[in-house]
Amino acid sequence: MLRAGFDSLLSLVIFLVFTGFAVAALVFAAMAREDAYRAAEKQTKKFWLIILGINLVLNLLLPMLFLQIAGLIAAIVFMVDVRPALAQVSGGGRGRGGGSSSDGPYGPYNGGR
Repeated sequence: MLRAGFDSLLSLVIFLVFTGFAVAALVFAAMAREDAYRAAEKQTKKFWLIILGINLVLNLLLPMLFLQIAGLIAAIVFMVDVRPALAQVSGGGRGRGGGSSSDGPYGPYNGGR
């Protein structure tokens, strides 16, 4: 009886983590510009939105572990390979400007030197 409760709790946690990751990947894919995908020489924005959207729908409608793992792999590929390439093409990973962490609103901060 205790094991059945643990199994259902574990499957709920897996469902929430996989679905949350799918939502995050889909949001990042939707926020990137179309030309950044072409400049990074990755698949098109439409391709990634379709793949990640299908992943999210399958997670919500058919929570089968095999399909969830396949969708998780697609989301991981996007987050680990495509997203950094898009950030690099779009001007770095920090905001819109791509500056360093010591940049102020009017340029780099040099400590009053």
